[in-house]
Amino acid sequence: MEMRNNIYRIIEPRTKGRYAGLYDAIMLLAIIIGIFPLMFRTQFKLFWWFDLISGLCFIVDYILRWITADLNSKRSKVAAFLIYPFTPMAIIDLLSILPVFNLLAPSFKIVRVSRFLKIIRVFKFIRYFAPLGIILSVIRKQGKILCTVLSLAIFYIFITALIMFNAEEDINPETGKYLFDNFFDAFYWAACTLTTVGYGDLYPISDTGRVISIISSMVGIAIIALPSGIITAGYMNELRNKKEHQDKKEQY
Repeated sequence: MEMRNNIYRIIEPRTKGRYAGLYDAIMLLAIIIGIFPLMFRTQFKLFWWFDLISGLCFIVDYILRWITADLNSKRSKVAAFLIYPFTPMAIIDLLSILPVFNLLAPSFKIVRVSRFLKIIRVFKFIRYFAPLGIILSVIRKQGKILCTVLSLAIFYIFITALIMFNAEEDINPETGKYLFDNFFDAFYWAACTLTTVGYGDLYPISDTGRVISIISSMVGIAIIALPSGIITAGYMNELRNKKEHQDKKEQY
């Protein structure tokens, strides 16, 4: 039991201690070299070793987390072991491991999508990169408000697209077709305008359409600012709570 407690203290992200810090550094390095080959079209021999080393690290990490699953769970010991493989981060860990089997046995067809599975390894940063963890915590706590803002944004995009689709009836001289040939084109334009991306591939050419575009852009800035403000306020609040919690621990 004492050995499992020691293992748990080492593998738990962002815990203090020499071995815990070393473990975090090794896992971060394993994640980096695990996704590094995805930046290249040509796969060099060195990348095979990168995949193998990172994959073995992920396997060890998965096993250690499984055998200590009950130490961070309110459920019974047996239930914690049984449920752990189905938790979100455990699923990500398992999918990150699967490319290793394709690496060692190329005929193992069940993991032919290994390149896609390697991309999933990026999500492992959530466990070891503190700012990402804080952002996810904020999103969970402010989920209801953010869903309301998202619903508002989707509704606004739909209404704006509907108005523009029926208002912009001029023929595009370059294509000889309507500027918005179908409703999806108008919806795509409305989404780009709302987010102020402005790719420039679709834009109104009539005066009526341009007026609608101006109004849409101005309102879009206000809607986009809402989730940014919510997440920023929540992020600062989480940092404040963490600092207060750390100060209390140091006092004791």
